[in-house]
Amino acid sequence: MSTHVLAHPAAAARARGESTTVHALLRIGFVALAILFMLMTVLPLLVLLKVSISAPEDIMTGHPPFWIYHPTLEHWRAILNGDTLWNPARHSLVVATGTAVLAVLIAAPAAYVISRLPRAWRYGLILALLFTRMFPDVAIAMPVAITFLKLGLNDTDIGLILAHLVPNLPFVAWILVGTFETIPREIEEASFVDGNGKLGTLARVVMPVAAPGIAVAALFAWLASWNDLVYAIYLFLGERTLPLMTFYYSNRGSVFDTATFAVLLTIPVMLVTLALQRYVEAGTLSGAIKG
Repeated sequence: MSTHVLAHPAAAARARGESTTVHALLRIGFVALAILFMLMTVLPLLVLLKVSISAPEDIMTGHPPFWIYHPTLEHWRAILNGDTLWNPARHSLVVATGTAVLAVLIAAPAAYVISRLPRAWRYGLILALLFTRMFPDVAIAMPVAITFLKLGLNDTDIGLILAHLVPNLPFVAWILVGTFETIPREIEEASFVDGNGKLGTLARVVMPVAAPGIAVAALFAWLASWNDLVYAIYLFLGERTLPLMTFYYSNRGSVFDTATFAVLLTIPVMLVTLALQRYVEAGTLSGAIKG
C-alpha cells in the first residue's frame, strides 16, 4: 500500500518532466520557424542592399560571391546627388500619407455606423464592400485616368490620392467595421450616462479605444498607396513616383540603379511600420469596461 502511494509523486514528477520537455521542444520549433520566416523576409532586401553597394566586378560574374569584396557607394551617390530621386520621393510620400489620412477620415464614421446596424444589414454591406475589391485595378484605372485627364487632375498629387481612395476605401472600411464590432456597447452607454452626446462619445471614447484598428487600417492604406504602380502609370504621364522610377530602371537602367531604388522604396515602409507598431497592441480592449 505504501509503495503504491509513493508511486504517485514519482509518476507526477515524470509527467511534469515530460510536459516541460514538450513545451521546450515546441518553443524551440516556434523560434526556429520564426527565424526561418524572418530570413525569408529579410534575405531579398539584403541581396538588394548587397547589389546596391557592390562594384560591377562583384556582381557581373558567372558566380557572384556571397561577401562584398569591393564595396562602393557610387550607385547611391549618383542617385542621391541627382534630380531623379527627390521629386518622385516627395510625390510618393505626399500621396501615400494623404491617401491613408483621407481613407481613415472617410471610412471610420461609415464603418462605425455599419457596425451598429442589425446583423443582416451589416453583413450585406460588408459583402458589398468586399465585392468592390473583386474588380482588377487595370479595369478601374483606365476610366479614372480618362475622367481625371478631362478634369486636369493628371500629374497631380490630389489626383493620384483620389484614385488610390477607390481601391483603399472599401478595404479600410472592412477593417474598421471589424474593429468597431469588438467595442462593447456598454462603453458608449456609460459615456451617455456621463453626459456625452453621440459625437462626443465617438470622438472621446470610441475612436481612442479603436486606435489600434485605425492604425492597422491606415498602415495598410499607406502601404497600398506607396507600392502602387498601376494608377501611377495611368495618371502620372510627366511626373514620377518611386515605384515608377524603380519600374523604369528595371526595364531601362542598370541592375545597380534598380537595386538602389528598391532599397530606397523599402526604407520608408520599415520606418512607417515601426512608427505605427506601438499603436497595434493586442488586448487594448481587455478590461475596458472594468473600473
